Amino acid sequence: MKIQNVKGSMDYLPEEQIIRNKAINILSNTFEAYGYLPVETTTLCYYDLLASKYAGGAEILKEVYKLNDQGERNLALRYDLTVPFSKIIAMNKGLNLPFRRYEIGKVFRDGPVKVGRNREFYQCDVDVCGINGQYVEAELFAMSFTCYNSLGINSYIEWNNRKFLSGIILESGIQEELVSPVILSVDKLAKIGEDGVRKELADYQIPECCLDKLFGYFKINIEDLEETFKDSTCELLKEGITEITELNNYLKGLGLNDAIFTPYLARGLEIYTGTVWEVFDKDKNVTCAIGGGGRYDNIITKFISDGESYPAVGMSFGLVPICEILKNKNNDTNKGLYDLYIVPFNKDAEITSLQLANILRKNGVKVIIEMNNKKIKKCFEWANKKNIPYVTVIGEDEIKNKQLNIKNMETGESYKYSFNEIETFVNNIK
Repeated sequence: MKIQNVKGSMDYLPEEQIIRNKAINILSNTFEAYGYLPVETTTLCYYDLLASKYAGGAEILKEVYKLNDQGERNLALRYDLTVPFSKIIAMNKGLNLPFRRYEIGKVFRDGPVKVGRNREFYQCDVDVCGINGQYVEAELFAMSFTCYNSLGINSYIEWNNRKFLSGIILESGIQEELVSPVILSVDKLAKIGEDGVRKELADYQIPECCLDKLFGYFKINIEDLEETFKDSTCELLKEGITEITELNNYLKGLGLNDAIFTPYLARGLEIYTGTVWEVFDKDKNVTCAIGGGGRYDNIITKFISDGESYPAVGMSFGLVPICEILKNKNNDTNKGLYDLYIVPFNKDAEITSLQLANILRKNGVKVIIEMNNKKIKKCFEWANKKNIPYVTVIGEDEIKNKQLNIKNMETGESYKYSFNEIETFVNNIK
C-alpha cells in the first residue's frame, strides 16, 4: 500500500495550520463585529438538493462527489456554502430576515487539479439574506477593508454592476443572446487585453462598430455615466447606473478610495444580479483575487420558490491566498508555537515541571515540557530550531530554592523568578 493523499487534497502541519488559525480567528472576529453570526451546515447533502435547477447548474454537477448510504439514498458532498445557506433559509421559516451569517468550512469538487485549485478546500463565506439596495454592499466593502487591514494585507477592491455591464453590451448594439458570452470574454480584459477579447469573440461575428462602441464605454468615468446614457431606452442599463451612483455615494462618504469602479468586471457566474467585486493585494504578493462577492437576488428566491422574495448578497474570502501572503510576510512562521520550554533535569523535577506548567498555562502561556530525557545541549538546540523564546531547566537547586532560571533564547540573558513570581514572568513576556 502506497501511503499518499488523494490528489487535490493536502494536510497542514502545525506551522501552516497556526497561520490558517490566525487568519480564521481574525476574520471571524471581524465578521461578528459587523453583525454576522456563525453557522455550520452539513457536509453531506441529498444529491437532489445540490442538483436542483437554481443551485449550481449543470456545469458544477460534473464535479460533485456522489455516494450512497446504507439505505441506498443518493447523497453528495457539498461543493460550496451557498446552497447550504439557501437550505437554512428554507428549513427555518422562523428566521427573522435579514439573516446575516458566516461559515468557514470544507467543500469538495471533483474537478481538475492545478495550482490554487484543490478538490478538497476551505471556503470562507459571509452572506446576508433579506436586504435590498446598495447600503449593505457599502458595509461589506468596509468590512472587507477592515478584515484585510487586520490581517496586515494592503488591499484594494475592483467593483462593477452586472445590470450596467449587460446594459452597455445591449446599448452597443450587440444581440441579447450574445450578452453572456460577451460578459465571459470582457471579464478577462485585464488579463488578455482588448485584442485578446476581440479574438475570443471573433466566432460570434459581432460587428466591429459594436465592439468599438463597447470598448469606448469601458473608458467612461463613473461621474459621466448618467450624462452619457441619459437618452438610453435600456431599462437594465438605467437601473445599473442608478445602483452604481448610489453605491459610489456611500463609498465616498466612507472614504473608501481604494474601491475602484471597473466597468468590465463580471465575476463570470451568471448568478449575479447587481453589484460584483473582487479584492486584490496591493503589494502583489499574489496576483490572483484574494476575495470577491456580489449580489444574487434570484438564487434563494427561486431555490425556495414559495412566492416570497429573498434578496441576497455576500462575499468569499480566499483563505489559500491569504495564508500564502501571511506565510511570506512572516519569516518567523515557527514563532507562536510555544512560549516556554521546561526541561526537567531529573525524575524529581517532573512533578514540579507539571505543576508550574499548569500555573503558566492558566495564565495564557503556551508551555511544552521535555519528556524524553534529552541531553540539555540537545534541548537548547531544539528550542532554537523551533524558535521557542524562553527555556528553563528545573533541577535539585531550582526545587530547593523554589526559583526558576529562565533563559531568553534571543538575547542569551537569564532571569531569576521565584515560584511565587510566576505572574511577573507572564507579564514580562506579554
